[in-house]
Amino acid sequence: QVQLVESGGGLVQAGGSLTLSCRATLETFTFNNVAWYRQAPGKQRELVARITPRDVNNTHYADSVQGRFAISRDNLRKTMYLHMSSVEPADTAVYYCNNPPSLTPYPWGQGTQVTVSS
Repeated sequence: QVQLVESGGGLVQAGGSLTLSCRATLETFTFNNVAWYRQAPGKQRELVARITPRDVNNTHYADSVQGRFAISRDNLRKTMYLHMSSVEPADTAVYYCNNPPSLTPYPWGQGTQVTVSS
């Protein structure tokens, strides 16, 4: 069964940094585009960033995080990362990893909570 396990969240002050991890049990992880999403209270889940399987410089970011967040991956460890810097209270959300929006999502994991204090 496919599992996506997010970790690394926590409480951080505005302007600080945090790195999230997503470990997959997918054997095909190394061949897939993958993405980070987030869902703030009372809001819909939104795409934060995505990355292609081979060209780690081929990335896409939501306008709201462009220049502050960086997505990366380690195919040998089947792990993806989201490096968050200059965080803002608006970044407070539960963060998830999964397929990009163009593909059928795998079962969603529990996510990891990020809370940014002002």
